[in-house]
Amino acid sequence: MKRIFVSLASLLLMRPTTLLAAMPSLSNAAPFDLVVYGDSSGAVTAAIAAKREGRSVLWLNPVGFPGGMSASGLGATDFLGRRNTFGGIASEFYDGVAAAYGTNYIRSFEPHVGKRVFERLIAEAGVTVLYNERLDRTPGKGVTMDGRRITSITTLSGKTYHGRMFIDATYVGDLMAAAGVSYTVGREPESQYGENLAGVRRGDTKPRAHYTQGDKDHFVKEVDPYLKPGEPASGLLPHIHPGTGITNGQGDRKIQAYNYRVCLTTNPGNRIPINKPEGYREIEHELLLRNFEAGDLRFPALVEPLAGKGQKVDWNNMHAVGSDLPGANWEYPEAGYERRREIEKSHEAYIRGFLWTMANHPRVPEAIRKRTASYGLPKDEFADNGGWPWMIYIREARRMVGDYVMTQHDCMGKASAPDPVGLGSFGMDSHCVQIIVTDGGKAQNEGVIWRVPPRPYGISYRALIPKKGECENLFSPICLSASHVAHGSIRMEPVFMALSQSAALAAGLALDANVSVQDVPYPALLEKLEAAKQIVRLDARIQSDKDGDNRHGTKKGIGK
Repeated sequence: MKRIFVSLASLLLMRPTTLLAAMPSLSNAAPFDLVVYGDSSGAVTAAIAAKREGRSVLWLNPVGFPGGMSASGLGATDFLGRRNTFGGIASEFYDGVAAAYGTNYIRSFEPHVGKRVFERLIAEAGVTVLYNERLDRTPGKGVTMDGRRITSITTLSGKTYHGRMFIDATYVGDLMAAAGVSYTVGREPESQYGENLAGVRRGDTKPRAHYTQGDKDHFVKEVDPYLKPGEPASGLLPHIHPGTGITNGQGDRKIQAYNYRVCLTTNPGNRIPINKPEGYREIEHELLLRNFEAGDLRFPALVEPLAGKGQKVDWNNMHAVGSDLPGANWEYPEAGYERRREIEKSHEAYIRGFLWTMANHPRVPEAIRKRTASYGLPKDEFADNGGWPWMIYIREARRMVGDYVMTQHDCMGKASAPDPVGLGSFGMDSHCVQIIVTDGGKAQNEGVIWRVPPRPYGISYRALIPKKGECENLFSPICLSASHVAHGSIRMEPVFMALSQSAALAAGLALDANVSVQDVPYPALLEKLEAAKQIVRLDARIQSDKDGDNRHGTKKGIGK
């Protein structure tokens, strides 16, 4: 097979649209050993891993930059201090970030630093990457199958790319879904897998067995949810849902909230003021204002300082009402591209309005106004987007349903996968799914869970591949086979990087043996993973490195 190579160093000098025109031979060329389709940090590690093995690799990136959330605002990396639970290319990335700051350990970094480290790793590996190539999701057009194998995928540009193996490294699972693989969206009922964190989890349940951090991320004061306080007939405030008939443990198709992980700075010379957004509606933020007036004076954000001299922070949601927009994203996983963009715009408008309200509204306590007003968007981050992150934070979308489904029992050590290809360690974590009205007629968050595994746990190889009898040459290491509860623990950026590298190495074994992904022999895969310095099994050092059950506001645990 003729191998096609275009150095990334030259590609980075081109605009994405020019880049496509520069490589017409990639469309309808001989099949690549591996086609990676994805916008995540895992797409980077998968492509690099395969290229280092000498495979012919094409990475189709549906967005215009590399690295996913690790280059688009999520600078505060969550691994509960367990830096020794992942190795391989993920470790190289974090080592590269630390080196950029002249040290050997960095957890929270500026977005542009993450992007530059990814670009360097990609260029060194010689990976061919095409940006802004989105899968044609028209039924019957985007994915061509020969029996149970994908032979090619077609993008909205009209170009078709052939491959022998494919990895869906998107945050939403579009390729997986188009290939006809079994998947789910939303929360399983408690009864499905016997998980006592599953399904609906009301914040007004006391004690909250599903949440081990007291009142964080919940309302602590009585806040009226009605348009006219005390008058249910007036209707509910925006973003609030009736609580009638919602019982703990029920399943549904609802997902935890999204936001933008906004990078902000207090440096006056680098600060873009956050002005009142066009179309601002105060009613959108009435719940926030009422919560302050009810006496909840907690600062409604998790503000994590980032390394460097830029006086920058990673601004994330925290407490009762923050930068999350619960309920506005439920249709996002299955929505078309245009509808997804509408949802993204609504989140941006809400968060801009939230920040402006926090900094300017007279009903916000003065100390909180002053603190918020000191921040602005940085001129030197996302410069082509006015300082705003390129990518919305997709905490959860589709999840494959494979022959092995990772569940709460795996996270808690009650079950153990015999074929691990990476380790998870973060808490089983879900942000608010919806704000409901309690039986007492007050606002409360629903769906918030948090419980820390007692020790790192193995993530099954079979959780990365479709069921036997379904697609035979596809991996899904991001939208992997996991319950809502387990996915809340697995969904960390370094874990996604590790699992995606493991998927690429398994793809190589499948190619060499001419077998399906379901028939890759695990002993051979384990040998290859450990040779690549992947960490997939516990040793005494990892088991003894325990951290506290704390998600918010410490060096070791930052809520995602």
